[in-house]
Amino acid sequence: MNPARPTTAAVACSVVFISAAGLLVAANSASAATSCASPVYKRQFFANTAFSGSPKKTDCDSAVDQSWSGAPVTGLPKDNFGVRWSVTRNFGSGGPFTIAASGTDGIRVYLDSGRKIDLWSNTTGSRSKSLNLTIPKGTHTLRIDYVNWTGSAKVKLTYAPRTTAAVDKVKPLTPGGSTTTYDKATGKAKLTWSRNQEMDVAGYRVYRRPRGSTFGTRPLATTTATSYTDSTLPKAGATFLYEVRAYDKAGNESAGTADQAVTTVDKVAPTVTDLTVLGNSSLDGVSLWWMSPEGSLTYELLRSGAPGGPFTVAAKNLSNSATDETAPYGETSYYKVAATDAAGNTGYSSVVSNARPLAVPYFLGGKNRPEDGGGVDLSWWVSPHSPTEFRVHREERRFDAATGTFAVVDSQVVPCAPKLTDTAYGTRHAYACTDTTVVPSPHDGFYVYWVTSVDALGRESAPSGVHQFSYGDATAPPLVTGFTATATEYGTVLDWDDSPAADLAEYNVFRLSTVDDGTGTTYVGRVGAGSSRLVDSANLQDGETHTYFVDAVDTSGNSNYTSADDVVSTTVTEYDLRPTVETPADWLVTVDAEADSAAGTVLLDWKLSSSYYGTDITGYRVYRWNPSTAAYEPLTAEPVTGLSYTDSTAAAGTTHFYWVTALHADGTESAPGDAWAALAPRAE
Repeated sequence: MNPARPTTAAVACSVVFISAAGLLVAANSASAATSCASPVYKRQFFANTAFSGSPKKTDCDSAVDQSWSGAPVTGLPKDNFGVRWSVTRNFGSGGPFTIAASGTDGIRVYLDSGRKIDLWSNTTGSRSKSLNLTIPKGTHTLRIDYVNWTGSAKVKLTYAPRTTAAVDKVKPLTPGGSTTTYDKATGKAKLTWSRNQEMDVAGYRVYRRPRGSTFGTRPLATTTATSYTDSTLPKAGATFLYEVRAYDKAGNESAGTADQAVTTVDKVAPTVTDLTVLGNSSLDGVSLWWMSPEGSLTYELLRSGAPGGPFTVAAKNLSNSATDETAPYGETSYYKVAATDAAGNTGYSSVVSNARPLAVPYFLGGKNRPEDGGGVDLSWWVSPHSPTEFRVHREERRFDAATGTFAVVDSQVVPCAPKLTDTAYGTRHAYACTDTTVVPSPHDGFYVYWVTSVDALGRESAPSGVHQFSYGDATAPPLVTGFTATATEYGTVLDWDDSPAADLAEYNVFRLSTVDDGTGTTYVGRVGAGSSRLVDSANLQDGETHTYFVDAVDTSGNSNYTSADDVVSTTVTEYDLRPTVETPADWLVTVDAEADSAAGTVLLDWKLSSSYYGTDITGYRVYRWNPSTAAYEPLTAEPVTGLSYTDSTAAAGTTHFYWVTALHADGTESAPGDAWAALAPRAE
């Protein structure tokens, strides 16, 4: 017969069974008080089939799979004996299992107190039975009773989870005992947890998320072990949360363990991007801007004369912009920004360059001051870090009638001595000088000024902005002489002697009515230098008396006129050429008359009153006053159909008065609108 599996009876200690990855490893014990570690079976041999009395032997068995011929152990008969296997184990979340039993004679399988398989009869042939059942979660006891009545003995029992996805819908239990430790020196986090008791656990999934976010669907790692070391943590001073989930062979995944938090050391330097030079240069220095990432950072602007350094601090305690006031003029400077976070990590931007030109002054302009010694006061600002030598440039420009533009007729550097006048502008200093070599500009010209700076190498900067002046003296031209006013039928003819002033620009003529009509002084017109006559034909020759005066103005804008008492005047009484027939007040037509003395014609045009909306006008009649007949006489035999008429028969050298009437379809004629025009004699 086959004996029981070997035991070491002489060894007084227990040999404990262990399990690895759900597989049973055999061990046994020679101790009478045998204790077998789950999932190893405790096996008891009885010398009867009723399992009564004390067992003849107790040991441990890794599996129920025996075949004996004769007594299995000493003290048992070859027939009518019983063997009992039992194991109490934690089934975790439980689930669907298959229990299979086979052998000869009697076999009974119990789960806790419930009999699940019953093959209990004296047979010589082998038989078997397989059973599918669901084992609840937690700890349960599995017991197998086997009896051999006669003949050879054979028994086998297996139990295993069913792992197909269609059958197994039970999730594993959440892994227990999860802990996390963090090594600041290496930046690694180690997670450990307890092994699940389910027999169908396939492994574990580790998930990680930054605080404030959620766990994704993809795990950080998958393992069959009960620990994992994460060496991929960003060293950014952030908090990350971990959880572990078990998954079984059917693909079911457990809930996650309680979140385990890890706060990493911050070894990540901040990143500075988009460092940009805002223009090549400014009065106050080279301005730069960069993108500022989130977080509390301090910045320094570093500058070097070469792309690779060495770099020195040009500005510090910055936000996300800086102006380098001390950048050397006429040289190329290289910049980068150093950003330092609260943990002391420093990151650098890329390097940008700026070729700063020589300092260009900011020209404030100038002031004409002919009244206190002559000259033009000029002033400008410049950086205090720039050279303090300057050149003041001046151009004289005059109007060129041939091209219709102002041409440069003289250009020179003004021999003025700039002086520092103010340092109270922070990053700017103020300079000024006076151009005492300037002479009054002609009436058709002006001066243009600009300023440049010059460095120690004699290099000259680009020009500042320009300012232009019409410089003049403070002396007014003398009063005009020989001033006369002569009344004529076509207006008042004004004559005077030519002014002896070399810088004369023009004459301005004014009229002062002696009639209190509220008009006061009226500007008659302007006469350019080289002429000394003006005809006031815009004033109706209605017999009034007027005082005229002439004001001479030079190219500097000087004149003697502040009131009519300051200048030479003359008084004249006009002709009274008004028609003796009054024009009715209820006119329908508004008329304008314009004399063309060169052509010897008067152009009349008219329009209907805005209050008139009729459509029955068939034409217009044009009349001219005839002093000889003391009547308005028509100028055409037939009505005029348009809205204008040119009188080519008007006599030159006199003032003409006109009427225009509208003709209605019913043959009636409207009241006239009137106008007048003074037609001067034709020039010979």
